[in-house]
Amino acid sequence: MWCREFCANTTFFRLKNLKNDATISFCHSDITKHLIKFVPLCAKITLENMEVIDFSKTNSVMNQYMAELRDRNIQKNRLLFRHNVKRIGALMAYEISKTLDYNPKTVTTPLGTIDIPLLKDDMVIDTVLRAGLPFHEGFLDVFDKADNGFVSAFRMYINREHTEVGIHTEYIATQSVKNKTLLIVDPMLATGGSLAAAIDSLLQAGKPKKIHLCCVIAAPEGIEVVKEALPEGSTIWCAAIDQGMNEQKYIVPGFGDCGDLCYGEKLQSFRKIADK
Repeated sequence: MWCREFCANTTFFRLKNLKNDATISFCHSDITKHLIKFVPLCAKITLENMEVIDFSKTNSVMNQYMAELRDRNIQKNRLLFRHNVKRIGALMAYEISKTLDYNPKTVTTPLGTIDIPLLKDDMVIDTVLRAGLPFHEGFLDVFDKADNGFVSAFRMYINREHTEVGIHTEYIATQSVKNKTLLIVDPMLATGGSLAAAIDSLLQAGKPKKIHLCCVIAAPEGIEVVKEALPEGSTIWCAAIDQGMNEQKYIVPGFGDCGDLCYGEKLQSFRKIADK
């Protein structure tokens, strides 16, 4: 199977064989202008020492869970909706586990001993409330020894037409992330404002060894915003990257408001702004 890899600071792309790592390079003078919107042959895009993984570009059971999240009839079942978000989190955590560092450990069984590679990295999973809670549970099911943190960062419409949003960070509780593998999990990456604010707050708790930013669904505009907030070498993992956002800053085609679909519709935050 061949995949297409991009390099944002050059004028070529290459095809890579996933089985034997053979590569074929091609020149393309305009490829770097539309990296996110250009549909690749696989899920991996390289952006200036930062990878963006889009699982929707490969066939897996994750696509079934995404279809049920999107379907306007099926998504009315809150229990199933939360469960699908959790399942996507667990699958994504498993894929991330393949990229981490391991040390062999000798395990004694009733009949002998065996060396098994076990996770070496110290991990912190930080979640943006409230929509991130079921997503967080999926990661915690896989990385059950990880430390955990929570950030209350939310967006508010700041005009009556609901076309402009502001970001408010109210609460943060996390362990030190210094020299640890940090997973920041938030199911929706729309404008990127709340995640950028969360990243800024979390980096004040130390410089992590590596950041994995994980979301169920993302807009290209949001990816561009968080790229500026993330350190080099970070990876962005998305179950799907959609077309963009509408005037109300919702992802299109998306699936709606994840927090509302998980827990019920909230009172809309509104802040009056001074007349200009």
